[in-house]
Amino acid sequence: MIKENIVNFKKKIPENVTLVAVSKTKPISDLQEAYDAGQRVFGENKVQEMVEKYDALPKDIQWHMIGHLQSNKVKYMAHFVDLIHGVDSFKTLIEINKQAARHQRKINCLLQADIANEETKFGLPFDEIQTILTSEEFAKLENISIVGLMGMATFTENKQQISNEFTSLKQLFVALKNTHPSFEILSMGMSGDYEIAIKNGSNMIRVGSAIFGHRNYIL
Repeated sequence: MIKENIVNFKKKIPENVTLVAVSKTKPISDLQEAYDAGQRVFGENKVQEMVEKYDALPKDIQWHMIGHLQSNKVKYMAHFVDLIHGVDSFKTLIEINKQAARHQRKINCLLQADIANEETKFGLPFDEIQTILTSEEFAKLENISIVGLMGMATFTENKQQISNEFTSLKQLFVALKNTHPSFEILSMGMSGDYEIAIKNGSNMIRVGSAIFGHRNYIL
């Protein structure tokens, strides 16, 4: 079933859209099945779980940290993480830079923008994103690369609201790309709203339940 889901998904989405298989709470056997079906990009929201899976699975997998990231957890994944989606504070950027330097790496990051009408979701206001990117302090961080933006829309049945939220982030992305050529990734859309996200310019979607089934809360 996992293989069929991945094959069907890749048929439905444009070639320029990267599918991140959100494998949080899923057993290693499920990830191996997805890997055998050709999937190479996996997203986790807990560092400890991602480290365990990294140790157990093939090393050509690209691991994406998609959950809210606590600064004190960066050190555990700094030697292998490929992309960190949910960076929502300058303090976290400083820690990522510090840990990347320890491993003589440059870690790719996305700044998470606050686009949802929900207090429970994380993210930076648009003006704060621009302030960070133009600050002297940011320019000194040589071991990180901001390669784009990430956003999570409001959990609602109102498709127009979701579309408007994604559109606002796409507009910010385009504006910032003019002055930041490193911007390549716009990570928007999950299992329930990825089609709307793609229509609004997303080139990276984070899909879990539509690939692996509903989440397992007990491993």
